[in-house]
Amino acid sequence: MGDRFDALVIGSGQAGNPLTRRLAEAGRRVAIVERKRFGGTCVNVGCIPTKAWVASARAAHAIRAADALGVSVSGAVTVDMARIKARKDRIVAQGSGGIEQGLRRAAGVTVIQGHARFVAPRTVRADGRTLEADQVFINVGARAFVPPLPGLDGVPFMTNSTVLDLDRAPAHLVILGGSYIGLEFGQMFRRFGSEVTIVERMDRLIPREDPDVSAAVRGIVESEGVRVLTGADVGAVEGAAGGRQGVRLRLKGAGLPETVEGSHLLVAIGRRPNTDDLGAQEGGIALDKAGYVAVDDGLKTSAPGVWALGDCNGRGAFTHTSYNDYEIVAANLLEGASRKVSDRIASYALYIDPPLGRAGLTETQVRASGAKALVGTYPMTGIARARLKNETQGFMKIVAAADTRRILGAAILGVEGDEIAGALLTPMYAGTSYTVLQNSVPPHPTIGEFLPVLLEEMKPLA
Repeated sequence: MGDRFDALVIGSGQAGNPLTRRLAEAGRRVAIVERKRFGGTCVNVGCIPTKAWVASARAAHAIRAADALGVSVSGAVTVDMARIKARKDRIVAQGSGGIEQGLRRAAGVTVIQGHARFVAPRTVRADGRTLEADQVFINVGARAFVPPLPGLDGVPFMTNSTVLDLDRAPAHLVILGGSYIGLEFGQMFRRFGSEVTIVERMDRLIPREDPDVSAAVRGIVESEGVRVLTGADVGAVEGAAGGRQGVRLRLKGAGLPETVEGSHLLVAIGRRPNTDDLGAQEGGIALDKAGYVAVDDGLKTSAPGVWALGDCNGRGAFTHTSYNDYEIVAANLLEGASRKVSDRIASYALYIDPPLGRAGLTETQVRASGAKALVGTYPMTGIARARLKNETQGFMKIVAAADTRRILGAAILGVEGDEIAGALLTPMYAGTSYTVLQNSVPPHPTIGEFLPVLLEEMKPLA
């Protein structure tokens, strides 16, 4: 017999940490196992550290662009990567340390540091102990996917985690992958002073977005000097020519150079769940073909008394979706609710500058559904607040049902786009007609004041 608990949580990410506290507050005896750093991806190698670096990169860019606002800065703008990294490390340490100490001090919570692996249903081994529980909650997260490219294992490369160890900007950063992670690091390091080349296999960047959004994003990063190569298959990866330090990618694709060479390589082409060493089979837990834990609409796995939350279940890859997983499970277990993952409206942001905020369906998805819809767009160049800030790149787009006038989706690419997209979720969750927004009177001068103008001009989706 092992140590017995009412509940066992595996992983202290954005679902596991609050769920542990909530269960303990409800009187459950809870054990939480964390094998590495408390707080999961977001706090340690995701949102928090990367957005700290984005803030530093934006500051450098703003100083360089100050002349357009009538502000002169004498001398060259210098970037001290060691100080930028140190600031990021302090922020991460505060967040991770705070979560660890909060869990260790919580009444009814046992914290175990180690790798948890199922050895039987609702039974795991961790740190030399056998842990059994009536209910088990898996929150093991995900990590960077490294493709089996010829030669990649023979050269130094970075992932979204290890790139955060840099204390000096690369001379030339080559990024394999032109989606969300690659774009954020690409613009960021360009602003830090690196030469940057993004290599994307698909024919456009961020292919899950609408073509007009993808094209506008490409224009934004290219306007700052980022080189973008799309439709580029990588045939092989090798060391730099002539024995120099660095890497070289051999490319295949029409109109592309045969090779791209850089001082550093960042692999950013996707994520994979941390389930390959979980002992899922021993725990009676089914995984899908990609290795994600299969869950139902209430996040229950195939094993009785076992739930999976966060990135490892494939039902969302963001901090906010992980936290919402916690909310769903806690409400259903402790409050008798019947909340479901399918009630969640997709929302996320791409944190280039200006950001892209997304809510609901894309125009492409609405077209594919065959539903009658309306669409409206408005350029940031027509918005007073954007002109005043001299940040006029991008546009706003909203798609709505033709009959109910309910918003189906929105893409806000531009200054404060992430905040505007988040605000649009309110009428979307409420299921109200967009006329509520259309008839509202937002303050001037704001970005949001032009939402009524956009909605006034909605046209049938051709």
